[in-house]
Amino acid sequence: MENKIKIHLADDHQVLIDGMLAVLKTNSNFEVVGFSLNGENLVERVAKNGTDILVMDINMPEKDGIQVLREFNEKGFTCKVIVLSSYDDAKLIKEVVKLGASGYLTKQCAGENIIDAIRTVADGEQYFSSTIKDKIFNIFTNNSQNQAMNTEEIISSITARELEILNLISQEKSGKDISEMLDISVNTVETHRKNLMKKLNVKSSVGLVIFAAKHNLIEN
Repeated sequence: MENKIKIHLADDHQVLIDGMLAVLKTNSNFEVVGFSLNGENLVERVAKNGTDILVMDINMPEKDGIQVLREFNEKGFTCKVIVLSSYDDAKLIKEVVKLGASGYLTKQCAGENIIDAIRTVADGEQYFSSTIKDKIFNIFTNNSQNQAMNTEEIISSITARELEILNLISQEKSGKDISEMLDISVNTVETHRKNLMKKLNVKSSVGLVIFAAKHNLIEN
């Protein structure tokens, strides 16, 4: 029997938590193991109930989402985090991604996208609301450090297998999909993805796709 994905919800609006609970209950692979109305003791609660994915509002009383993410980093917690926010500010998005968030959802579309977001993050990928993807693109394409690097040298360092995986990532294939298509393990796929991110100096699969599209590395 497949293990269920354990989810903890954190938001200071009970109505939003109730709405997400109703949606998540429709998926038999999900188990909501707890919820919080503020950030106080949130890290401890998540550690105690074995949460796999924390869906968390960025603005909460007692302790906000940024503080929680920093505490996760300090304590080395591996729980994945999907940030909820009413804002699509580029600076905020960049900050939470830098702190290790695996996803970013605007509250306006949380209800309809929450299941896809959790599935994607559980598969080891990152998830962003469609309404903020343009802002994510700008963050990566305006990365001055990446622009300063020798692009031709970077591209020439990409192996045939990495290029194959890069194309599949660009087709929105999950780590599991790629492992089955190429007959390799999910861990091997993840290793290639991390190596590509390091080579191209990007921080997510979104950044990989942007680089590939910009430099015509994606097959038609």
